Amino acid sequence: MEDAEKSIMKVQGKKVIDTGGGFLLEEDDLEEELLNIPLTQIPAPIVKPDLPTCLECQELFQDSYLFQTFEYSVCDKCRDNEDKHTLITKTDAKTEYLLKDCDLDKREPPLKFIVKKNPHNARWGDMKLYLHVQVEERALEVWGTEEKLLEEKDLREEKKGKSKLKKYNKQIKALRMSVRSSLYDRTTNVSHQHTFGPETYNEEDDNYARRCRTCDYEETFEKM
Repeated sequence: MEDAEKSIMKVQGKKVIDTGGGFLLEEDDLEEELLNIPLTQIPAPIVKPDLPTCLECQELFQDSYLFQTFEYSVCDKCRDNEDKHTLITKTDAKTEYLLKDCDLDKREPPLKFIVKKNPHNARWGDMKLYLHVQVEERALEVWGTEEKLLEEKDLREEKKGKSKLKKYNKQIKALRMSVRSSLYDRTTNVSHQHTFGPETYNEEDDNYARRCRTCDYEETFEKM
């Protein structure tokens, strides 16, 4: 403080400062010079780039096959091709999880997939392969819970079973009618033309019968 006071002197009524460099500087000029000194900005702290975190090991990683291909945050060290991170075809995904095309390809965000040749027959066209775990997650988004998905699958299987049974019964009826018609053709006397009376319905056997008015021949048949 004493050195600063010694460097200030008065010359012709003005305060001047001895700069120590061989010249004197008026006090007002010093203040103006200090105001004109540019301020140096302190640089922002260096921040680590935004790296994905592996869902399995919770470590940051630069890049991986699953992240690059399916945008799924799992590093290459934790990738499990045999179990957790298997692929599933689009057909199987729709069948197993009761999903529609729009659930996979249009619902936000659309699921990533890879395209490969069909290993069974190249003429069948390319296959779309999705990451199985992402398909499972999408199914839960669509159906809400696993229980609701299973209930819907059971309901559809039941309907499918009833439809198959109904179709089978129709085929059996058609076969019976065909056999009876064939037997009738072989046993009927060509020279005799039957004149049948009115049809009667047998509720117990679920069939119909009609009798010839002249020879008492009775014909039974079923209606589709």
